[in-house]
Amino acid sequence: MFGHIVIIFTQMQQEHMDNLKNISFALAKVTTEQFAIIEENFKTGSEIKLHINFRFAADNKQKVVAVFNSFVFETEAKQFLLIEAGCHFTIAPDSWEKMYDEELDKLVVPKGFLQHMGMLTVGTNRGILHAKTENTNFNQFHIPTVNVAELIKNDSVFEFNK
Repeated sequence: MFGHIVIIFTQMQQEHMDNLKNISFALAKVTTEQFAIIEENFKTGSEIKLHINFRFAADNKQKVVAVFNSFVFETEAKQFLLIEAGCHFTIAPDSWEKMYDEELDKLVVPKGFLQHMGMLTVGTNRGILHAKTENTNFNQFHIPTVNVAELIKNDSVFEFNK
């Protein structure tokens, strides 16, 4: 799956992870889910609004948790720049087992870990936006710093069907 890339799992300490002491994981894949510039919707001098969204997915067979993050820039209620990126994180088997309830066939990913993966995804999205808009007039629009803890407030529960 990873070719000749050597994966080094990183460990992350969380205070509020119930009985979890650490989660070992690696960034396995980055995807650009959406990207669009709609030049005719941009109005110079108008107030710019930025909408932020997160969504999550998990794959029990691959032991992957994916974080998808989108940013939509708009003026006068019209979208002119949108981007959505996904970061797909492989979770080490022993860490997956700590979060997975085999009897109920569900995975509970702690919010602190989701927040950490969310921060990594925002940074990735920021880089993709820069690369996609480089040498265009839209390179002036940046993703600001984001307090991910304010946006991701709960654990995520993924139920799998055996």
